[in-house]
Amino acid sequence: MSQSLPPLNALRAFEAAARLQSVSQAAVELSVTHGAVSRQIRLLEDDLGVALFSKDGRGVKLTDAGLRLRDAAGEAFARLRDTCAELRQQTIDAPFVLGCPGSLLARWFIPRLDRLNREPPDLRLQLSASEGELDPRRPGLDATLLYAEPPWPADMQVFELATECIGPVLSPHHPNCAALRQAPPAVLFSEALLFTSSRPQAWPAWAQGNGLDPAGLRMGQGFEHLYFLLEAALAGLGVAIAPQQLVADDLRHGRLLAPWGFVETGARLALWVPSRRTDRRAERLADWLRQQLA
Repeated sequence: MSQSLPPLNALRAFEAAARLQSVSQAAVELSVTHGAVSRQIRLLEDDLGVALFSKDGRGVKLTDAGLRLRDAAGEAFARLRDTCAELRQQTIDAPFVLGCPGSLLARWFIPRLDRLNREPPDLRLQLSASEGELDPRRPGLDATLLYAEPPWPADMQVFELATECIGPVLSPHHPNCAALRQAPPAVLFSEALLFTSSRPQAWPAWAQGNGLDPAGLRMGQGFEHLYFLLEAALAGLGVAIAPQQLVADDLRHGRLLAPWGFVETGARLALWVPSRRTDRRAERLADWLRQQLA
């Protein structure tokens, strides 16, 4: 004899009808028709081989078998409801863990942490810095913020936030700042350019965006991380290249200059959330990030 459970939809329909002592009220609670509840109850009776309801005047009443199943099903569904409510509350109470590159954390998030902690409602954010290849599927992360190019993976829900724009930046303390900032972009062919090993394509992409031959570029000091690259630029050690979003505060306060502007790349700054996780906090965070990046 089969030990499998009857269809859960049938059990759910029966439990509601038995608890409310009404097929009509069960239909209202479940947002289905009276006939749909009746069919599910008949399906359950056929599966079990016993009658669960009997005629009682114009209505119905539970049989002995129906009373036994009502008590068992009621207890089981009550435990399920309680457990699901606890799990939802745990999700609400738990921090939302966001993975992002260390340079983005240091140069964009930290100056906005106070605002971030105050403005998005019901969002306790925990930031997890990472360098190198960021894996949005990494255990322990609720979402990942990163620059990448479409198409997006099928197992990811991706909230696009901003187009990536990159451009050369230098400090007012650069020894040749006065001459460089007045010259056209081709002047950078004479400079030993600062770069990161993680984005070797950044300078060639910028050159092509300005109609220049990337073969004429001359690379100077390289850095492992963008954060170190920009610190070198701030110290006046050379001309660096960076996403506009990560140097916006430096440009606004005059710590860095961008005489040659920025060009769009094919990448997007986006919030990646594994599709198997349903968390509305990700959407609220994406909306807040869009407002801040606008």
